[in-house]
Amino acid sequence: MLQILLFLLPLLCCLQTRADIVEDFSQTRGVNAGSSSMLVIDLSTGETVLEMNADIPLIPASIMKCVTTATLLSRLDEDARFHTEVYAAGTVRDGILDGNLIIVGSGDPSLNSRHVEGNKDICSQIAAALTERGVRSIAGRIVVDEDVWSGPAVPPSWMSGDLPHAYGTGSHGLNFEDNASGSRSVSNPAAVFDTRLQAALERNGIVVEGESVREGERELILDHESVPLDEIMRSCMMRSDNQYAEALLRSYAVADGGKGSVSDAAAQESEYWKKQKAPMQGVNIVDGSGLSRQNRVTARFMAHVLAERSENPYYASFFPLAGQEGTLRSFLAETPLEGYVALKTGSMKGIQCYAGYKLDDNYAPTHIIVVMMNEMTNRTAAREGLKKALLTVFEQ
Repeated sequence: MLQILLFLLPLLCCLQTRADIVEDFSQTRGVNAGSSSMLVIDLSTGETVLEMNADIPLIPASIMKCVTTATLLSRLDEDARFHTEVYAAGTVRDGILDGNLIIVGSGDPSLNSRHVEGNKDICSQIAAALTERGVRSIAGRIVVDEDVWSGPAVPPSWMSGDLPHAYGTGSHGLNFEDNASGSRSVSNPAAVFDTRLQAALERNGIVVEGESVREGERELILDHESVPLDEIMRSCMMRSDNQYAEALLRSYAVADGGKGSVSDAAAQESEYWKKQKAPMQGVNIVDGSGLSRQNRVTARFMAHVLAERSENPYYASFFPLAGQEGTLRSFLAETPLEGYVALKTGSMKGIQCYAGYKLDDNYAPTHIIVVMMNEMTNRTAAREGLKKALLTVFEQ
């Protein structure tokens, strides 16, 4: 009996220590214990390392983007690209395109975005394609086809106060220059695109007459490719870009056979995770970015999503590294966990959430980490309490 007790004593101490970590965190100044959750899971064993309120539904804020990107990867490969196609609808004779110039939007959120390296200016490409065909005049109009998906550009559940800001801009069939002007949202990016394109055409000596013409047979003159999907996803997650996230959710819906409205896409995403046997009780998905306060997820649901994609090397790379990147640049900086924790953050008034992984020396996930704090009263103190909890548990 004594030998058994001596064997169990270290395990009991460890369990008590973990319980103390959770208790200390729950009593952190600024943390509302009844509206917060925590779940840390060892991926190699499936063991729950830390757990607190893992099944209560909470507002996730931007960690919702973890679900959006994970879902899209079930349908599209990381090297997939958006294709924005440009057609000359009519014949070219004596330097005149007797027809319209048609641009078919693909929902590409990165079209002429300042946030993606290697982006090619679609306006210059179109001008070059027309010049190559000897076009000096377009008899008709510039027509933008945005029918790639249905429904409003802005999710109905978003708060009206967010909509004028760049972070509250909508997701359109043709997105352009991040659908923003400085810190302000642009409600009609196709109009901005039209202005930019006409200026590019004029610089190349091409005039748009704007007459009402009868369209002829369409000829594809340009297939504008985006950068690979993994680069768009990484940019979305690193910067927490809402417009990117909504476009990715709607792209999943189209790839899954839907029409691409936000409401339909959210329902399709929920159905996908039900089929993956994720714990869906209390989960309510209404958008792709997490800007809606109607979203609800549990820490256990989020952990399931992270576990499903933990072996995908691209997915783990989307998350900012603690103390080094994106929204996590200052968190855990100059601690033993700097560079060894990768987390997506989510913040709103009274809300601070984290979801991601503890990593090994090869940047492979070893643990799942989910922390959700709602009704928080002191963000700085709550963050310090979480840092202490993570440093303590991973020192053991």
